[in-house]
Formats: sequence, C-alpha cells, structure tokens
Amino acid sequence: MARALAWLRRWGVSFASLGGGLMALLVFRRGVPHVAWIAGYLVLLWLLVTVIAQTRHALEASGRRSRRLIVSAAEYTIQTLYHGLLLFVLPAYWASATLPSVNAPFLLLLVALALIATFDPWYRALVQPHPSAGYLFFVVSNFASLNVALPLVGLPPFPSLVASAFVAAVALAPVVRGAQRATWSGAVRTAVAIGIVAATLAGLGRAWVPPVPLFMARAQLAWAAADIASLEPDPAAIQVDELRRRGLEARTAIYAPAGLGVPVEHVWRHAGETVSVVPLSPIRGGRREGYRTYSRKTAFPPDPVGAWTVDVRTASGQLIGRVRFRVVS
Repeated sequence: MARALAWLRRWGVSFASLGGGLMALLVFRRGVPHVAWIAGYLVLLWLLVTVIAQTRHALEASGRRSRRLIVSAAEYTIQTLYHGLLLFVLPAYWASATLPSVNAPFLLLLVALALIATFDPWYRALVQPHPSAGYLFFVVSNFASLNVALPLVGLPPFPSLVASAFVAAVALAPVVRGAQRATWSGAVRTAVAIGIVAATLAGLGRAWVPPVPLFMARAQLAWAAADIASLEPDPAAIQVDELRRRGLEARTAIYAPAGLGVPVEHVWRHAGETVSVVPLSPIRGGRREGYRTYSRKTAFPPDPVGAWTVDVRTASGQLIGRVRFRVVS
C-alpha cells in the first residue's frame, strides 16, 4: 500500500495530465488551434522566463524558503505552459508531417518534448538541472507555436518558418542578458544576431519542418485515359503496358486555412530520382475538403518498373504529402 501511495505521489499528477491532454486532443479535436490561445500562452511564457532569468539567482541566494517556493512555482507554471503549447500544436504537425520523410523527425521531437513536459519526474531530472535543456524547450516551443499561428493570419508557410525562427531566438534576449550580465541593448543586439542565424538555418533546412498548417486531405491515382470498367489503377501493381497506354493522373486535395494562398507542385520520382516537376495553380484556403489539384503524366522512362512517388510540396520545397505506386512488368 505504501509503495502504491508513493508511486501515486510521484507519477499520479503526470498521468492525470497526460490523460487530460489526450482527452482534449481526442474529444475537442483542436487540430488547428486558435491564434488567440497561442498568443496568450506565448506572452505569459515569455514574461515568466524573463522574470526567472532576471531574479532567479537573487531569490535562491536569499536562503528564504518562501522565495525558493516562488521560483519552484514559476518553473512549474512554465512547464505547464510548455505542455499546453505542445498539445495545441501537435495535431497540426501530425496532420502535416509525412511518414516516412525528412520532416518526420521534427514531429518526433515535439512528441518527445510534450512527453517530458507531461511527466514531472522526467522534467525535473532532464530539464530543471540543465539550463541548456530549458532553453531548448523555450526556443522549440516558441518556434513550433509561431510556425502554426502565423499562417492562420495569412502569412505563407515559408515566410512563417523564417519569421518564427527569428522571433523564437530574439525572445532569448532576457536569458542572454542574465547570462552575460549585459545591458538590455547589448542583449538585444546579441539576440538579434542569433535570430538572423536561426532564420537562415530555418530557411536552408525548410524541408525538415512540416508545412503547417497545410496538409493533404485526400490523394488518389487515376488513369489519364479512363473507361467505365477501370477508373483507378491498383497502386501496388500497375502494369507497364497499361501505364504506357493510359498514362496516370495524381489527384490531391490540400487543406489550407481561409485566406491563405500557396503555390504548390507535384514532383514525380522513380526509384528516388526526379523525373518531372509539375508546377500547379496556387491553392486557396478555406475549403474543409481541401483545394483539389492534379497533374497528368503520359511520358515515362524506357524502363518504368519499380517504386514511384509523387511528392506534393510547396514551391519553396516543404513536403505536404506523398502518393506512392509501383509499376510491374
């Protein structure tokens, strides 16, 4: 009995928090969160991190239990804000990420951070004793949240990506000031320089980040020359002769928020090698079923046998989704 009570004291709140988060995701289905919620969480998080960065050493050095409790309460509130932010944005990244692809690891990073923020013993062991881990939480949570929120107010995914990286880095100015004992102007200049580097890296590594809040709502293959007997091929086994005779269409429906217009393209690949890139009309957001696009291919390589993919991506190179099929002899 004593062991059970000890286990509940250590892990009970964490599992209750995890259960509440899962219920929120499953019941309320907050796939694309409200901008106001994200903005409120981010402002409160930044204010708390600023206060802790400027006063922590003084409060802990005072030796008074009441002041140390203030620090502990503030840190727990920051942990709770991380938990809430990550739960808000995870559904959007889950919908937008393509498994397996290069943007899947970023989704896994967010899942890992959400789990650490959920379980208090893990957070106390992995984050609180290590300031660098706390800064990682702060930057990634800010970046991931802004990257979802900015497209909801009309900024396209790629500019949102760059701006989110810059703002998330500049928000570290209070931490820089506390670490370097610098003036506010010096701390801001340093944070801006870090922000420029972060924005540059985000732009260069854009393919590694899902293009939230875009996602592929539906995808299918169809014969370019169809008949009543056969409108759609079997994507697992398309015969070479029939492929050459009929050609293929890749039909995709892409979801985007209302008011957002994004140029997209279909990239046809055979065995990983790019065969053709088809620019498409910019998608227009606001349709629940997604904005429908398609590309048609009737010319194929001399030996088309093997695995094929049609990557649906933004014109800036972020992968929205992927259609797979196999050609057999």
